[in-house]
Amino acid sequence: MTRVARIERTTQETRVVLSLGLDGTGAGTRATGVGFFDHMLDLLARHGRLDLDLAVTGDLGTGAHHTVEDTGIVLGQALDAALADRRGIFRYGHAVVPMDDARASCTLDISGRPFVTFSAALPPGATGTFDHELTEEFFRALANSAKLTLHVDVERGTNAHHMIEAAFKAFARALRQAVAIDPTEPGVPSTKGTLTA
Repeated sequence: MTRVARIERTTQETRVVLSLGLDGTGAGTRATGVGFFDHMLDLLARHGRLDLDLAVTGDLGTGAHHTVEDTGIVLGQALDAALADRRGIFRYGHAVVPMDDARASCTLDISGRPFVTFSAALPPGATGTFDHELTEEFFRALANSAKLTLHVDVERGTNAHHMIEAAFKAFARALRQAVAIDPTEPGVPSTKGTLTA
């Protein structure tokens, strides 16, 4: 089974070209023009065991918002496509990740029903050109496009870099669990028989 997808999306604000492989090693390059965001995507790929190639050109003169949100949309679309009918997956994932002073948890369900809760007392401001509030925008865009039920909680921390990094790592680890193939699951893990609608 090959679980890969390639998505291109062009708007008047951004152009996103993305290739995703669910059964990877973290290979690929991420280039969005937003250095801190590239770093977060690198660790998402590494800890999620995703092969992820991504190139984004965006209207960074207005800030990073459109670039980050549209990357989330396209990554969610690719995840949705690569999962196909969701046959044989574990479906659920959970992880708690510490990062020095910070600790974040993520629980997700590849449910076919987009729903997001995001809780983080991130300090105001930006790391590089990445506004801290964009963390929630990214996860919300991704979950809505991938049709995930997603709960992300940054439970503690004072350093915004550490808090955001812990959230991305927790998401990556939870996603890795959820998309993994369950050798005991012969079909779609749902009493409805579908996780796509």
